[in-house]
Amino acid sequence: MKKAFVYVLYSSSLDKFYIGFTTLDPSERLNRHLDNYYKKIKFTSLADDWNIFWSLECNNALQAQKIERYIKSMKSRHYIENLDKYQEIGHRLLNKF
Repeated sequence: MKKAFVYVLYSSSLDKFYIGFTTLDPSERLNRHLDNYYKKIKFTSLADDWNIFWSLECNNALQAQKIERYIKSMKSRHYIENLDKYQEIGHRLLNKF
């Protein structure tokens, strides 16, 4: 199976996070966001200083998509910040989904 990733981008100029999933390497996906490759994703076109804040390698795209949806459903900046602080959260997400 093809690997997939959940990733969180951060823009300091917007002070905002963007959560997504991809089957590409997260750095390649970041470059595509910065190059406005994804014209339908207007949110990431609002800034040009996005950086990879956090990423998690998943077993497949379905798992990555479920974890992405879960993180978004939390609607919590604090939770997103804790993803980077506490690696065990990522491990628990992989086990849960």
